[in-house]
Amino acid sequence: MTSKGAGTAFSRKNYRLSTEPEKSKVTGMGLRIHMLCRFSWKHSSAVLLNPAQLSLRVFSATLVSDQVAEGRLGPSTVVLDHTSGFEGLLLVDDDLLGVIGHSNFGSIRATTCVYKGKWIYEVLISSQGLMQIGWCTLNCKFNQEEGVGDTPDSYAYDGNRVRKWNVTTTNYGKSWAAGDIVSCLIDLDEGTIAFCLNGMSLGTAFDNITRGAGMAYFPAISLSFKESVAFNFGSRPLRYPLLEGYFPLQDPPAADLVKAHKLLGYLKNVIHIGIDVTEGKLVEKDTSMWQLQGEPTVLITLAHIFNYFSPLLCKVYLVEDVLMTFLLSILERGGAVEAHPLIQQLLDLMWLLMEEYEVHECLKQLLMSLLRAYRFSPIIPDLGLQIHYLRLTIAVLKHEKSRKYLLSNVLFDVLRSVVFFYIKSPLRVEEAGLQELIPTTWWPNRFTKEGKENKEVKEESAEERLRRRAYERGCQRLKKRIEVVEGLQVQILKLLLNNKDRGGGEASRYIFLNKFRKFLQENSSNRGNLTVLCPPEYMVCFLHRLIAALRFFWDGHKAKSPATVSSEEAYVPPQLFYNGKVDYFDLQRLGGLLSHLKKTLKDDLAAKANVVIDPAELQAVTMDDLDEDEESATSAAQRPSAALAIGGALARPGWLSSPTLGRANRFLSTAAVSLMNPRRPLGALEKIKVRTLSVEQRTEEDIEGSHGNEGLLLGKPPEEPDQPITENSLLEVLDGIIMMYNLSVHQQLGKMVGVSDDVNEYAMALKDTEEKISRCPKRRRDIHEELLKSQKVFSEKLNHLSRRLAWINVTIYSKEKMQDIYWLLRVCIRTIEHGDRTGSLFAFMPEFYLSVAMNSYSALKNYFSPVNSMEELPGYEETLMRLAAILAKHFADSRIVGTDIRDSLMQALASYVCYPHSLRAVERIPEEQRISMMKNLLAPYEQRPWAQTNWILVRLWRGCGFGYRYTRLPHLLKTKPEDASLPSLQKPCPSTLLQRHMADLLSSDRDLAPSFLNSVLNQLNWAFSEFIGMIQEIQQAAERLERNFVDSRQLKVCATCFDLSVSLLRVLEMTVTLAPEIFLDWNRPSSELLLRRLAQLLNQVLNRVTAERNLFDRVVNLRLPGLESVDHYPILVAVTGILVRLSPVGPAQHRRVERATAVLLADPCFQLRSIQYLLGHAEPSALAAAAPATEKRHFSLHTWLSLPLLTAWCLPQQPTSEEDLCPICYAHPISAIFRPCSHKSCKACINQHLMNNKDCFFCKATITGVDDFTKPASS
Repeated sequence: MTSKGAGTAFSRKNYRLSTEPEKSKVTGMGLRIHMLCRFSWKHSSAVLLNPAQLSLRVFSATLVSDQVAEGRLGPSTVVLDHTSGFEGLLLVDDDLLGVIGHSNFGSIRATTCVYKGKWIYEVLISSQGLMQIGWCTLNCKFNQEEGVGDTPDSYAYDGNRVRKWNVTTTNYGKSWAAGDIVSCLIDLDEGTIAFCLNGMSLGTAFDNITRGAGMAYFPAISLSFKESVAFNFGSRPLRYPLLEGYFPLQDPPAADLVKAHKLLGYLKNVIHIGIDVTEGKLVEKDTSMWQLQGEPTVLITLAHIFNYFSPLLCKVYLVEDVLMTFLLSILERGGAVEAHPLIQQLLDLMWLLMEEYEVHECLKQLLMSLLRAYRFSPIIPDLGLQIHYLRLTIAVLKHEKSRKYLLSNVLFDVLRSVVFFYIKSPLRVEEAGLQELIPTTWWPNRFTKEGKENKEVKEESAEERLRRRAYERGCQRLKKRIEVVEGLQVQILKLLLNNKDRGGGEASRYIFLNKFRKFLQENSSNRGNLTVLCPPEYMVCFLHRLIAALRFFWDGHKAKSPATVSSEEAYVPPQLFYNGKVDYFDLQRLGGLLSHLKKTLKDDLAAKANVVIDPAELQAVTMDDLDEDEESATSAAQRPSAALAIGGALARPGWLSSPTLGRANRFLSTAAVSLMNPRRPLGALEKIKVRTLSVEQRTEEDIEGSHGNEGLLLGKPPEEPDQPITENSLLEVLDGIIMMYNLSVHQQLGKMVGVSDDVNEYAMALKDTEEKISRCPKRRRDIHEELLKSQKVFSEKLNHLSRRLAWINVTIYSKEKMQDIYWLLRVCIRTIEHGDRTGSLFAFMPEFYLSVAMNSYSALKNYFSPVNSMEELPGYEETLMRLAAILAKHFADSRIVGTDIRDSLMQALASYVCYPHSLRAVERIPEEQRISMMKNLLAPYEQRPWAQTNWILVRLWRGCGFGYRYTRLPHLLKTKPEDASLPSLQKPCPSTLLQRHMADLLSSDRDLAPSFLNSVLNQLNWAFSEFIGMIQEIQQAAERLERNFVDSRQLKVCATCFDLSVSLLRVLEMTVTLAPEIFLDWNRPSSELLLRRLAQLLNQVLNRVTAERNLFDRVVNLRLPGLESVDHYPILVAVTGILVRLSPVGPAQHRRVERATAVLLADPCFQLRSIQYLLGHAEPSALAAAAPATEKRHFSLHTWLSLPLLTAWCLPQQPTSEEDLCPICYAHPISAIFRPCSHKSCKACINQHLMNNKDCFFCKATITGVDDFTKPASS
């Protein structure tokens, strides 16, 4: 290192000095005077102590420490006892201060107990779930159901349920949230236990606790699955000041604190005072602009200071209490971080004058302290605490050498750095100061009393307008303050994504890329331990900050290289998915497993992308996958039993729950190593570590490429344009952002909408209550008072929720966040379009690209719409159409093999056609794509999941069918508020354009129509038969005399089968309407058969549904919950629609009507009473025999004379014996014989059988032909 200004050269190891000859030299006397002056405390708050005084101070501190230790038993360093004394499976962090629940209700206590005096410890709440925190004795025995507070000598506070526990439970305290700090106090002199939440006392929880001989209390906790906390017994400064007389369980390092503060005072003096060499006197300097300029005296002085200061800066207590406090004080003067170069100079000093391992430990502890301080600071109106800690984090990361070390070893390996990008949502708005920031509350009245969205634009009153505007102004004030924090968080990411700092090795961006990829892998590979997942609320904030930083660098590169693509047109090129330069771990590809794709498409890779797959690599990959599956299955079976046997401590990445963690190994907790079997197979997390070593070793050249090496863009397909996109490293960041959204961001966006739903529900309740108050009679004062109480409760709850909703709308659902998700949607659409052009190589694309495209659109439509309008986004209509084209093309794409992603595509398309604006987008896609989509929808149902396909066709027809213009079944009353945005509750919006395509396809393709209708009829036969079988079981259960219950799942399946039957009938109605010639034009080979099958099914449905007091009628009259949709109306109007369409009106249609009528009447199942029921005629009953004589018909001779003719006509129609009946249906005479086996049946049965199977119904021989059969005349 070379100094500035003085020409003095020095090295870190020997501090050897060489000065220019003309510079004045400081004499030995001058040096002593200078050091004496510098080490005086004139400019420091401390007092200069001679050695005797210092020894006295240390001795006094030791005496105080010994006095405090009275009343305490156990080691001086207090940690959690992970070896004994607790029940249940728990994961303990390396420092033995953080713990996470890994069982139903695990308990653990500390290693130190107290029996006299006043004591305190803090618990940092990392998750707000079910936990009981407090004190217990050695005799307390816990299990999976009972924990701290459930035994006589244990006492606990539960902020999740807001209760205190000591065998019995009562209300106590306030609810806690993630990021809160609980202080646990015990006064063994008075026999009381109390708790504080974020420094605010909750009052005495327990008094007169058991004391005396043998009674000593341990800090203890019980927590449920995946809940996590971290303890502070005194190893770090307590966050909230000690209450008078209370001491932490672990003594602070008093002697080290005295030394550290004194040495810090010396350091401040060196910075504050300088030597004027020309005049030979000391002068004061501006500390903010101090620089190390190579002055020999200054350097020697600093070397002496750091000789004693360095070992102290490796201790967490001193780093947090001394160093971090000092650095924060430098930034308290305000201004930009760049205006305080002193922190950079101090970091230079540390790297120069401290040993490397000391600097590493100091920086690690400093960042961990900053993270704890940021995460667990209370929210105040101006967010000043969060801003303060973020500014210091930026100042530290601005130092290049420190930044690279922290990136390589700390930020992603030791602590959860994603916390720095999170803005927590306040659970208690009054403590966050939102009442002052948003004094006026308001909520929209968008819903009617029934819960339906009110489409009418209602003029708001002047008072409501003033409230709304005041509320919006408050929201804007909040937004501006949160934007300051977000801007600082983006600055941190800009520092981490810097690719110009190559001064000391690899640039920061490439270190970040490797760590970021490893972070994504751990969060996507959750087979070994579910708790490895980063909380989704952190992921949401991290995603938005990373998008902002990425677009900053992307557009900056565009400004330097105009030929590249702007961030508005960004996409991920398809070669990233198959060239192996980016690791996608075990994530599923569209075409299946990567090893399978490399085998089957290796020729296409070589021909199109010039990527050659080594056969040895294929075999190695296959064997590796096989071994991994076997070993993970073995270890999964072995580890739980081993863990239970050894007491329950398992290895786990400790960064998940504890903000205290300082771990040396990311995958094996040192606290649990001794508890593990010494030799065991590698688990899933260890395998992740081994497999990511190669990813972490990538260099800038591997990513960006050089000298003909294309880096990440190796293997460009010929379909890709030659235009450069951007820097390769930014493409990998973009790919990681899309993966992050798929991992957990989308689910979190859906979860936070619940607050908005709560506001709507309470607003409807308040409106309803106010209406009741206005209608309440004056004489009923009791009712009026109760209504006023309800009104007050609802108003207070709405005031709370509206302020909380303002925070959520600003941090999660703001217009800027909506634009981020929209940008992500457009990136995915362009990426899919580019990948689709590569042909068979499209199969290499990971499934999550299609998932993110569908889910981001769903989020924009369902989660952001109440706050911001999606229609206002730029290019919205075009984006909607391009997404529609993707769904229409790929829902039946043979290159996509995963059943889950195919189902998702089908469901997305089904939802798309339910809404008018998205259905019009489908109609705007190119005609050949529309026709191809309809052809895929008309493919036989047996080849794929058919329920969603049928649903799409039904939605395209809804609004055109007979009696099919309803949104909700007309026989049902609305009993509770419903989500009006659900696809099933949308008004009918049929598409005549797509119906026309369907008609053309069915009419022109003579093979398509029979196969499609055969599958529809088969599924209808199955669905209705299942429905009848289930209602038989339900009826039998209902008729039993003993008390019985019908399984709700059975009722749900029964209703589903009924709905399927109705929807299949509607598709048949649609087909008969659009292409009646399929059934009625008997020039087609399959028309007669299809018509007979249709008539058979219609008659079966009518017979089951129309008879009074039969099975269907009785079950409908039971009115069972879950069977509300099962009624006569929906299924009978569908059948009626088919019958009406089979009887077209007009002279040219007379012949077709006769055919349809003849087939319907000739079916053996036809009953005239069914038609009479449809027409509303009363069914004749047994009582009709007593009709008046005038209505009775008399015998006529004319009728008797016609009987022989009728008998002669009927004889040929009936078989003479049972042997002449078809052995399959026993309804028609034998009329066909099979070749070559010569078995016989009626034509209808064999033709129907041959549509599904070519084997003989009886002997399974392959049928080569069917001939007519006529029974020879008997002799």
